[in-house]
Amino acid sequence: MKLYATSIPQVLPSWATVISNDAGLIEVEINDEDPGFYSIIEELSTEIQPGVIGVKASDLCQILSIEMVDTNKEV
Repeated sequence: MKLYATSIPQVLPSWATVISNDAGLIEVEINDEDPGFYSIIEELSTEIQPGVIGVKASDLCQILSIEMVDTNKEV
């Protein structure tokens, strides 16, 4: 799994790796097979819609102190 961010903390968990940092866009790859990542996913899992359990990207980024790129903002 990959996230695209505009800012990240200096130290990331062992399951997150910066792939590139070009023009202020930081590409972070998540090792979703790492047990540490699974524990965070279990902690953040909620019912997103009736009958659908998942994790909101905004919640994951908040716990990691990552500022995600907002593709919904108008330029």
